[in-house]
Amino acid sequence: MPAAQARPEEAGVTGNKRDNAPRQPPGATGDNKMMASPPTAALAEFPAGALSLGATPPSRVLVVDDDADMRQMLDDVLHRSGFEVDCVDGAAQMREAMARHRHDLVLMDLRLRNEDGLVLARQLRQVSRVPIVMISGSSDETDRVLLLELAADDFLIKPFGMRELVARVRAVLRRYEQAGAPAVAAPAQVQAPSNSPRLAFGDWVLDLGRRELRSRAGELCALTQGEYRLLETLARQPQRLWSRDELLEQTRSADTEVYDRTIDVLILRLRRKIEPNPRHPQFICTERGLGYLFQALVTPL
Repeated sequence: MPAAQARPEEAGVTGNKRDNAPRQPPGATGDNKMMASPPTAALAEFPAGALSLGATPPSRVLVVDDDADMRQMLDDVLHRSGFEVDCVDGAAQMREAMARHRHDLVLMDLRLRNEDGLVLARQLRQVSRVPIVMISGSSDETDRVLLLELAADDFLIKPFGMRELVARVRAVLRRYEQAGAPAVAAPAQVQAPSNSPRLAFGDWVLDLGRRELRSRAGELCALTQGEYRLLETLARQPQRLWSRDELLEQTRSADTEVYDRTIDVLILRLRRKIEPNPRHPQFICTERGLGYLFQALVTPL
């Protein structure tokens, strides 16, 4: 009786590529296998151009992965889905590629051979607002929180299917296309003190139109999407006491999960970036057992 064939939608990426055992070729069996099937099987559900939408110029994706087989598979899948793709294996090639082309999204593996993908993503975030999607073999909640709040806009946990990959890439790009409006629509009760697109507090100016934070001297303070959403929520209603659950709801992204520890991580990192003394915060204050409030004088500009 012929062996049952894997359904096309089951083809994808599985496992953590960092394993002490020798790496086997794509499609091989064993605990250290990286792909559930050869790249050609994973691509069977993606006829060329089948998932390309609309007549707008294709988005360009930069793939950063030191595994040649993974780069080839991601390159093929994204090309067949209507994207332009550049593939590199590390930081040096990434910088060269970004100097040559404008990229709409970076797809990066967390575990690079000679570099820490998270460190590389953070360095990129400090100089660019390009969307970053990380690929990780870890399903640990702390890792996921750190990925999202330190640098990444979204992440993929192995194993994942090719349809999920393309869907997440498209979802992140959609969010950035709508960057003129908040990623999460604020409820009616969370309004700025005026219709002004800029709010000043302390030595900072929060530009709601550009979705960025700068010092009064004009120096940009790099914020992750989660950090920006939290700061905007707090600055729009200074002196209001927020519970953790309320802040979770306000900062929730339509395409990203949030966890109980997310707000605590965001608060900690925002304090390090905006407070004169993070150990004795002047702006984001804690009311023990109740929540947080933005105890700053906010002035519309």
